[in-house]
Amino acid sequence: MDTFMNWMTDKFAPKVNKMAKNPWVSSIQSAILTAIPMIFIGSFMTILSLIKTYWPAMPDFSPISSFSFGIFSLFIAYLVPENLMNNKGHKNEAKISGLTGVAFFLMLLYPTYDKAGNLLLNANLLGTAGMLDALVAGLVVAMIMNLATKFNPFGEDSALPDFVATWFSTLIPILVLLVIGWLFTFQLNINVTTVISSIFSPLVHLGGSFFGFVIIIFLGYSFLYSFGISSWIIYPVEMAIALPAIAENAKMVAAGHAPTNIFVEETIGIFVIGGGGSTLALCIMMLFMAKSARMKMVARAAIIPSIFNINEPVVFGAPIAFNPFLMIPMWIMGLVGPILTYVVMKIGLVPIPGHVFGLWYLPTPIFAFLSTRSIAGPIYVVILFAISWIVYYPFFKFADKEALIEQEGEVA
Repeated sequence: MDTFMNWMTDKFAPKVNKMAKNPWVSSIQSAILTAIPMIFIGSFMTILSLIKTYWPAMPDFSPISSFSFGIFSLFIAYLVPENLMNNKGHKNEAKISGLTGVAFFLMLLYPTYDKAGNLLLNANLLGTAGMLDALVAGLVVAMIMNLATKFNPFGEDSALPDFVATWFSTLIPILVLLVIGWLFTFQLNINVTTVISSIFSPLVHLGGSFFGFVIIIFLGYSFLYSFGISSWIIYPVEMAIALPAIAENAKMVAAGHAPTNIFVEETIGIFVIGGGGSTLALCIMMLFMAKSARMKMVARAAIIPSIFNINEPVVFGAPIAFNPFLMIPMWIMGLVGPILTYVVMKIGLVPIPGHVFGLWYLPTPIFAFLSTRSIAGPIYVVILFAISWIVYYPFFKFADKEALIEQEGEVA
């Protein structure tokens, strides 16, 4: 165990954290995080739709969701190249790169014109259904625009104003990108969206499977997290699978069918009780049952964030991270949570979420009720919380005993 811990601490964790700070990876992460409020807007609309079920006279607010969460991919197409150019130090070209990302993304969606000259687009692809296309479009634009900056014909001592120099240095790469989009869509009649979906379908299929769901969630929310590696490292992969899946679920529900995709954010929010690894039970034990002063002190600071599923204070304060006594139960719950949740949803004991609801910071029983629209959701949360209590308890007792011995040694 010591050899493994040393390898993870000295070799693996630093490399993964370095990868997370890579400008290309961080640009995607930052783009998704920047656009997250649009998911929250869609979540608020889900709550309003529940109210409308019991109060039919209430106005229809669904267009608000259509023009926020419903154009999520459009935002990603802009933000990815903009963030990359900023991260690379090309701030003058950042905004025009984002605008080019939007134009290139729209061209890849295989738009057509009717006889009256009206542009026809598949509106679903502007939302999360087109997220993979937006990511690919944004990265291609970022790559070409970043490459073009290395061949800027105007030096720093140029007499041209900065914005004029930026125009000239970006005109050629913008033209190249739009010609590529024009060539594929309007000349070769290639539906790039279909091509991208075919290429990434194995990843999406794997993520949507039982083993893909369990492995991705375990790695991101428990295993890597217990070594101080933030779960945000897997966020691009997670979002690329989960957001299109919830959009498809909502489409099924609207058509009168039952949703089938379990790997959605609305499902994950049900079993991360107190945060990744279901640490709320541990935090409560530390607050009311710990004998060591340090654990009680950490729990006082961590209990309120934990109720709202923010568990960095307890992960790094207890600590769970790099602590073999508490890492193991976090790993166990990192497997039990997704496995048990997948099973109970697959057999129908808990409904599969059918509407976007990204307010993960709500206390878990409330989140579970609103995301599943069923009392079965919060009942399941209570059962899972009891399981997490049983799992954490013996490890907590041992860790508290060790902390108390350490405390008494310091006093002596």
